[in-house]
Amino acid sequence: MGRLSGKRALVTAAGQGIGRATALAMAAEGAKVFATDINPETLAEVQSACTGQMETYVLDVLDATSTREGIDRAQPDILFNGAGFVHHGTIIDATEDEWDFAFNLNVRSMMRTIQAALPGMLERGGGSIINMSSACSSIIGAPNRFIYGTTKAAVIGLTKSVAMDYIKQGIRCNAICPGTVESPSLHDRLRATGDEVQAMKDFVARQPMGRIGTAEEIAALAVYLGSDESAFTTATTQVIDGGWSN
Repeated sequence: MGRLSGKRALVTAAGQGIGRATALAMAAEGAKVFATDINPETLAEVQSACTGQMETYVLDVLDATSTREGIDRAQPDILFNGAGFVHHGTIIDATEDEWDFAFNLNVRSMMRTIQAALPGMLERGGGSIINMSSACSSIIGAPNRFIYGTTKAAVIGLTKSVAMDYIKQGIRCNAICPGTVESPSLHDRLRATGDEVQAMKDFVARQPMGRIGTAEEIAALAVYLGSDESAFTTATTQVIDGGWSN
């Protein structure tokens, strides 16, 4: 029996990186996983790598109808909100279009998924909501991450508010705040700097542990937060950053 046996888990942005690792880890621990993403090709790869129960389908967290239908299909006991985007730049660099896009994807999408999932969780008497924030947020500031850090700070506020509003009704809500983590999106950002090798060295250097994290390490924390082992844990910011924010 796995730690998540009997639970239904919906994972957004499950096509790659932390979302993919989380979907696979939760399935390996016995959950019936509903792995969703906007990209059907990456979902097919996740499905083929899964050793447990998994159903995959396209869910666009920027679309209210797609979100509602996707949540209704899964009826999750565990909701993992992994969709997000990292903008580069300072406040002077920021445009209103970038600001709007980031808040829609990084914050508003979580509001949508939680609004859709909560009624079922309340009816069943419990649930665990896990929101991906970042150490780059209200935990610590980072250069050239103005829009991203602001949205991820908002995720922490959202998490704490939901946790406190439903703490007496069996709902737990926690935020995971990683440092730099190995993922395809990280390498996209590294290449965008024009010097991928040096950019990676810079990212590694800011972690006192001397390396970046793995998606599987973040997924292990997500499994814990989804499981009954964390029954006394809610409204927290779970920092997992190799000592960066210490």
